[in-house]
Amino acid sequence: MKKTNAMRLLDQAGIKYQAKTYTFSPDDLSGQKAAQALQIPEKQVYKTLMVNGCQSGYLVCCLSVNRALDLKRIAAISQNKRVELIPASRIQSLTGYVRGGCSPLAMKKKFPTYIDSEVMNCDQVAVSAGQRGLQILLSPADLIRAADAVLADIALKTDD
Repeated sequence: MKKTNAMRLLDQAGIKYQAKTYTFSPDDLSGQKAAQALQIPEKQVYKTLMVNGCQSGYLVCCLSVNRALDLKRIAAISQNKRVELIPASRIQSLTGYVRGGCSPLAMKKKFPTYIDSEVMNCDQVAVSAGQRGLQILLSPADLIRAADAVLADIALKTDD
């Protein structure tokens, strides 16, 4: 298996991880499909979203695939009046990663990164390794450290 930039970053930091591949369809790049293919609960598979804050500029948000990003909450936490999701068509030019393969680790530029605090309820989480069909499994603490991330409540509240 060829190492991705995200894997190289983890190797350099001495962080243990497990890489897992799965078959994906370009028609469905959802995290739910990744969770199903890897036989991992959705709450342990984390997606990477990019937002643009009116004061801060671009931010990386990482939360489980079974949750939605709370735009008002991430705006407040990041000291913006408002944030908006960036269009999927801009992901590659900003991060170096394609849609469906965007990792919160080793983007081509460093952006402030926020990981939903629910991550601490998991022993292990999966994030994209930087390409479609490849996930990295690691501990939440190692993900936070590797991404140099802020832990915050950024997901919409649900009744579960």
